[in-house]
Amino acid sequence: MTAEDLQEGHLFLLDKPLDWTSFQAVNKMKYKLKREFDLPKKFKIGHAGTLDPRATGLLIVCCGKFTKKIPQIQDAPKEYWTEIKIGVQTESYDTEKPEILHQDISQITGAQVRTALEKFIGEIDQTPPVFSAIKIDGKRAYDLARAGTEVEMKSRKTTIFYITDVKIDFPLVSFTVGCSKGTYIRSLAHDIGQELGVGAYLTQLRRTKIGDYKIENATSDFLDNDFKFDHD
Repeated sequence: MTAEDLQEGHLFLLDKPLDWTSFQAVNKMKYKLKREFDLPKKFKIGHAGTLDPRATGLLIVCCGKFTKKIPQIQDAPKEYWTEIKIGVQTESYDTEKPEILHQDISQITGAQVRTALEKFIGEIDQTPPVFSAIKIDGKRAYDLARAGTEVEMKSRKTTIFYITDVKIDFPLVSFTVGCSKGTYIRSLAHDIGQELGVGAYLTQLRRTKIGDYKIENATSDFLDNDFKFDHD
């Protein structure tokens, strides 16, 4: 790989760690590439689909002329390994905020959980979390929410293609979900809890596929300060 190769276009599959923003991961990659390949200041680089800080997994980074591929990749179906906790909620629908609204789940059965999950397969109306990167009047929803501003989120259509590999170990439920662009798995977790009548929130999320790209081919080695790119 050479500086010319990178500017002509290259695609990296990254395994984003927990508590990193997608922006931080791209910046780390950009810094390393510019330093190792003496790239120009305006070298183009960007990611094809944000992952929340509390999520891990596949983050696709496009360089040079391949940044034109970003919209196409963003439109591709996604797959996630998901874990939720039922019987309790959080304001952020994930682990960013503390638990609230604990409820008794002793009467909830595995069959009820599986039936609830099945109801979400297909096209659904989904309201994004208040703590999300969606812009409202030019400001990020999570910035408004953290400032204590009341935020009204509008529902949108999204599609859940499948929910498989369901494992139940109360209060935790894990599964693999395939979905369309723009699906918020945090909202899905919350809505499953509402369907069960006891609440739920997202405890773990790992993106495993974007279109034909898989997490098995991704790397987190770029985070190592001693990591060197292949210049062959």
